[in-house]
Amino acid sequence: MRLNREELSFFNKNGFLILRDFADNRECNAILDIAKIHIKYQIEPIEREEEYHNHSKEYRTNVIDYNSTLNSGAIRRLRQAYSRDVIFKNWMENRKIRPILEQILNDQVVITTAHHNSIMVKMPKESTATGWHQDRRYWNFTDNNLISIWLALGEENSQNGVLEFIPGSHKMSFKSEQFDDKEYFRDDYRENVSLIETKVSTTLEKGDIVIFHSLLLHRANKNITDRPKISFVYTVKGASTKAIEGSRSSAYPEILLDRS
Repeated sequence: MRLNREELSFFNKNGFLILRDFADNRECNAILDIAKIHIKYQIEPIEREEEYHNHSKEYRTNVIDYNSTLNSGAIRRLRQAYSRDVIFKNWMENRKIRPILEQILNDQVVITTAHHNSIMVKMPKESTATGWHQDRRYWNFTDNNLISIWLALGEENSQNGVLEFIPGSHKMSFKSEQFDDKEYFRDDYRENVSLIETKVSTTLEKGDIVIFHSLLLHRANKNITDRPKISFVYTVKGASTKAIEGSRSSAYPEILLDRS
């Protein structure tokens, strides 16, 4: 499967692309069943809601031990999905999507297990909103040719924390004062307000995927429903994009995928 000219142009202009009904129900259910077991038994490495919001910029930039520093609290993500189960590994090495990723990256595809590589969880009533941010802010690579693949494992909407994007923000230049001390894009800064008003989102169904650029500003609301929202996200880069030696980005293995 490959993108047509209009789809590739849309991604390049807006920084994201939604592909509907990409993964079948059987594959989604297999991922979901295993994820629920790991969530139930809180199998490390995990990140909890309190950790996500309380850890400093320095910690997030340099952390290598992804095990939780807390003994309790709502889970926000299961980390290191690639090595957790062969079902997760197989999805991240999916051959159907590989030609699309090669198109977008214009390079051979490499999975970086240092970043994302996670089952994302928004627990009912316990989850918190995610502020506007660029994923790239704590990553250390020689360039920005990185994209993430988000798989919806159930319906995602405005009530349970669907992703929102600011189209085209991956191509914009920003000043440091437009971000707070943890590099979230400030919604109280005058120059940011009109840009935030251009945000877009759409309901996702099980099997839909979203591909988005590492510099694209995005956010998500908390989950106010009575059911968990569980998603799968991983990040890939072009083979010519290198992790900076000695950084967190180089601390975990990379998986070079054969060309499609």
